[in-house]
Amino acid sequence: MSAAGKPSRGHGTAPATGRARWGPAVAALRGAVAELSRPGESDLSPRRLRTLTTAGLSAVLIGTNLIGSVIVLALLALRLIPLPTLAHLGRVRLDNGVLAAAYVLVALPAGWTLGHRTVWSAADWLLAERPPTPAQTRALLSAPRRLFGIQILLWLIAAALFSLFNAHFSGRLEVRVAIVVSLTGFVTAACAYLATERLLRSLTARALAHGIPDGLHTPGSVTRTLLAWGLGSVVPVGGLTSIGILALSNDGTTNRVSLGVSIIVLSGTGIVVGLIAVLLAARTTAEPISSVSRALARVRRGDFSARVPVYDASEIGQLQVGFNTMAAGLAERERIRALFGTYVDPDVAARILSAGTRLSGETVEVTCLFLDIRGFTGFAERTAAETVVATLNALFDLAVPIIHRHGGRIDTFIGDGLLAVFGAPRRLPDHADRGLLAAREIAAAVAEDGRLGLSVGLGLNSGPVVAGNVGGGGRYEFSVIGDTVNVAARVEAATRQTGDTLLVSEHTRAHLRVPAELVQRPGVVLKGKDDPVRVFGLGPAPASHTPAP
Repeated sequence: MSAAGKPSRGHGTAPATGRARWGPAVAALRGAVAELSRPGESDLSPRRLRTLTTAGLSAVLIGTNLIGSVIVLALLALRLIPLPTLAHLGRVRLDNGVLAAAYVLVALPAGWTLGHRTVWSAADWLLAERPPTPAQTRALLSAPRRLFGIQILLWLIAAALFSLFNAHFSGRLEVRVAIVVSLTGFVTAACAYLATERLLRSLTARALAHGIPDGLHTPGSVTRTLLAWGLGSVVPVGGLTSIGILALSNDGTTNRVSLGVSIIVLSGTGIVVGLIAVLLAARTTAEPISSVSRALARVRRGDFSARVPVYDASEIGQLQVGFNTMAAGLAERERIRALFGTYVDPDVAARILSAGTRLSGETVEVTCLFLDIRGFTGFAERTAAETVVATLNALFDLAVPIIHRHGGRIDTFIGDGLLAVFGAPRRLPDHADRGLLAAREIAAAVAEDGRLGLSVGLGLNSGPVVAGNVGGGGRYEFSVIGDTVNVAARVEAATRQTGDTLLVSEHTRAHLRVPAELVQRPGVVLKGKDDPVRVFGLGPAPASHTPAP
């Protein structure tokens, strides 16, 4: 409503209506441009792809051949090549023009029909949305060559027809017309071949996405380069050679002016046609390499899902297939690494992937952390198995990330507890400090989490261990072995005597780089140890304690 209370005229709806009206057309145009610039990388629907290919194929077949026809008529009508002296030149031009128009009216529809039939007989699977047969894939990849053959045949027919037609005017004219039409026809068909091969890549990409038939080979970059060389060098030089032969024959039709004009025209035509041919051939080779380069950049950034469309069965296609195979292998490797990270410690997984399974043992200084649930036996007896497992997993969900965050590694899960190691396989000069920080954080986290309803004991000990692969028969486990591990288990068991949540051995205390407020717990004897090992707790000893079972 306007300020006066009257309905507004809604001028703002016109742009929105216009956008709604032209939106689908703009989207279709963008899809067509994307498909033409990067074949096989857009999500163009099969129907729109067929429409785009039909329009492009029509433009190539009609456009190149019309241009070729105009060039032939211009060369002959404007006497841009040496022609014999004729008594009725005006009539000759008129008759040839009428014949050319009649032939074009017949040959263009014939070429258009044969060309489209060649392509779509091999691509009827597109609209049916089914995979092509191997025979259809081969036929589609050979379509540019078959179209080249069709156009060469039509131009050779034209050369023979015009040669015979002009024979009754002059034998010399007959030869010149045959040469001009044949050379122009070759140039036209070759340019159409390069353009058609580029245009059909969208179809071949979708066909080859379902697999490459065995033993399939198509002309590659060498053939395209030779074709460009022929258009830019062989044809113009062949024309100049023909003019030279005519000049040497001294038939009276080649003077200095006509010779100069012919040389200039053929040289200029060779430069232009050669440039077009080289550009087409270069783009045909460079574009798939660019697509591989773009996909390779994605792989470098860690995107192993990158793939490139395969639309060639030459060495370029083998490059595309090779890249996709490599990317799939890297993705599989990354998947295995992720699985290793789930069931194996990430540091161990990285070491296995880099050094293999033959990891010999070595002596290293580490800190071992033992964690155990107090009163677990009674808890397990009176609780359903599913709840027991869920409780264990909830506890480990708290503890494991803390251990990893401080650089530790889970060596093994032991029933209702775990053994963590700081310093192997990744060396950590401050392994004792990291172990103590992790143990204190775990103790605080368990105490704060009221869902568990459990208490834990934690024991730390530091010293030398043997770290390496343990196992046999093709099955190994990276682990640490030594008295240091056994002492850590005994230190954790001593928490039941002292009532502490966390106890630290004198060896760990000696390895600390940052001093901590630790208080000795006198009178604690570690089970199975002949030599006494002093243990320390955090702060004063608990006032009263009933040993846990």
